[in-house]
Amino acid sequence: MSLLSTLSADVAARRARLRQQILTVTPASFESLALAVFRYQAEHNPIYRQYLHYLHVRPEQTSSLREVPFMPIGFFRNHTILTGVDPRPDLLADTLTFASSGTTGAATSRHYVPDPALYDAVSTRIFEQLYGPLRNVTILALLPSYLERNNSSLVYMVQRFMAQTDADQSGFFLNDFDALTTRLHQLLQRPAHKTLLIGVTFGLLDWAESRTDVSLADYPNLILMETGGMKGRRKELLREEVHDILTSRTGVPIVHSEYGMTELLSQAYSLGQGVFSPSPTLRVLLRDINDPFTIYPAADAAGPGARQSGGINVIDLANLDSCSFLETQDLGQYVGADGHFRVIGRFDNSDVRGCNLMVL
Repeated sequence: MSLLSTLSADVAARRARLRQQILTVTPASFESLALAVFRYQAEHNPIYRQYLHYLHVRPEQTSSLREVPFMPIGFFRNHTILTGVDPRPDLLADTLTFASSGTTGAATSRHYVPDPALYDAVSTRIFEQLYGPLRNVTILALLPSYLERNNSSLVYMVQRFMAQTDADQSGFFLNDFDALTTRLHQLLQRPAHKTLLIGVTFGLLDWAESRTDVSLADYPNLILMETGGMKGRRKELLREEVHDILTSRTGVPIVHSEYGMTELLSQAYSLGQGVFSPSPTLRVLLRDINDPFTIYPAADAAGPGARQSGGINVIDLANLDSCSFLETQDLGQYVGADGHFRVIGRFDNSDVRGCNLMVL
C-alpha cells in the first residue's frame, strides 16, 4: 500500500488530470495550470490550507499568480507537507523521502515523494531540454558530502540520469581526485562525446586546486557544472569568484550551474554567468525583502533593463503532492524579460542551507 492509494476517488481523478497536464505544460499554459494546482493544494493540503486561512485568503477568488501566498520553506522542517493523502507513519516509512543536510543539531527538512516517476520524468525533461538526450552523455559526479548521506535528492537525481545513459563509464567519485582526472582524460580523447562533470562547489574547488594536470581547454563537449554549497568545508564565495577559480585552474571557458533544493522537485540550470533559465515546471517570482506578500512585477513589466532584486519565491509544479508555492530564503535578481534570474545570496540570520547556493 502506498500513500497515493489513500486518495479518495474524486481527489485521485483530479490529481491524475493535473499530473498529466504537468508533464505536458507549455509556457502558454503555465499560469492557468499553476492556479489549478494552487486551488487543489489549498483544498487538500492541511498545512497549506491552514496557512491560507490565517492569511484570510480565499482561493476561489485568486485569479493571478501574484496573488498566491507562498508558504515559507521552513515549514518542511516542522511539518509533514503532503496533499490529499493520509500521512500514516507506516506508509511514510515506505515512501521515498529526501532530507536536507542541515547544520549540527538543527532540524532538517523532509520532503516525501509518493510519486517518484513524476520526479524522474520532470527532472529528465528539464535536463534534456537544455542538454540533449541523456543517452548521449557520460556523467561524472563529484558529490562527497551528498554521497555520505542516503537521502539526498541530488544524488538520487544523478543516479537516475546515469541509468538513462548509454555510457558505462559514468560514476560517482567520493574523494579520489586521481581516479576522476584519469577518467576525464580517457573520456576526452573522444572529442565528439559529451561529458558532464557535476560537483558540489567545495569538491570541484578542492579537485581543481589539487591538480596540475587538469587542462581541459580543448574539449568543447565537456560540461563543467557546479551545484553550489561549501557545506562548511571552505569559506563562502560569490558564484562569480568560484567560476573564476574553476575556469583559471581547468581552462574550461564556461561553468554551468544547477539550482535546486530538497524541497523542490524541479531544477533550473545556468548555461554560464550564473544566469538561470526558467524550466517547464519551475518559475521564480521576486518578493519585497521587508514585505513577503508584495510580489515584484516581472522584469518586462518593470521597464527596460530592470534588474530588481528581492527574495526568491518558487512555483514548482512537480511538487504536486507537497506544496508548489514556496517562499525560499534565497535572494535573487531578474535578468531580462523572459523569466531568467540570478541567485545572489541569502537573507541574513537564516540557516545555511544544505544545497546549491553561494552566500554573499
